[in-house]
Amino acid sequence: MFAIVQTGGKQYKVSENDVISVEKLDYAVGDKIELECLLISDNGQVVAGNPVVKGAKCEAEVLSHGKGDKIVVFKYKPKKNERKKQGHRQPFTQLKILSIKK
Repeated sequence: MFAIVQTGGKQYKVSENDVISVEKLDYAVGDKIELECLLISDNGQVVAGNPVVKGAKCEAEVLSHGKGDKIVVFKYKPKKNERKKQGHRQPFTQLKILSIKK
């Protein structure tokens, strides 16, 4: 059994006991949250929502918060002595999928 869930404007394919990294959520470590299920597949039977599946729940637990790897943003204009170097680390939240219910 797997589901397609949506959080932070992105969609993730998850099964039970999966650990996923999503955009930062404002929950404490150890909190249990519910995610929207857009699609559920159970042994070949697919149920698609419009936009979400009615009565379906995907329960997850917040494992940790962190920051991703640094990416370098370098802007440069030739012959103008214009250079700007910035770094960015995207914050994330790690979730463990506890259960998927239809």
